[in-house]
This record gives sequence, structure tokens and C-alpha cells, in this order.
Amino acid sequence: MDHMSPRLRTFLSEPIGEKDVSWVDGISRELAINLVTKGFNKAYILLGQFLLMHKNEAEFQRWIICCCGATEWEAQQSSNCLKEWCACFL
Repeated sequence: MDHMSPRLRTFLSEPIGEKDVSWVDGISRELAINLVTKGFNKAYILLGQFLLMHKNEAEFQRWIICCCGATEWEAQQSSNCLKEWCACFL
């Protein structure tokens, strides 16, 4: 990845632990609220959804847009963040 945002760099700098979902790169305050109301309050729970979709970025992006109200940019950023985290830690 050529350019890594500071937020993505921070997220990738350590294991996911108990980080709130708002730590995931691309998750805005509004989207975080939507995710929390749907039970996705922790980053590891959102990661679990990504893994259930077999790390398929397009499928995850469709899901987070349709079910959680993400913008296309948020969907792309968050799926990339989770993909990169998996590449570093799985």
C-alpha cells in the first residue's frame, strides 16, 4: 500500500484487542453509531463479520453500505483496513 493514513497506521500498529469500532479506519462517528446499534460495538466484532464473508471486500462493502448506512468511501476504507489488519496479524 503506497499511502497509509495515520489512522490506518495506528490501527495496524497493534493487535485489535478491545478497541471500539470507531478505531477502524473509514468508520465515521455517524457510521459508528449505526454499527453500535446493530451490535457491532467492537472492532473485533466487525472483523468477525469481514471474516464470515471470507475476507471478500466487495461483499463486505455491499453489506456495510446496505445494512449499516456507510458511504462508498467508508465502505472502501473500512474493508481495506480490515484486510490490511488480517495481512499483518492472521
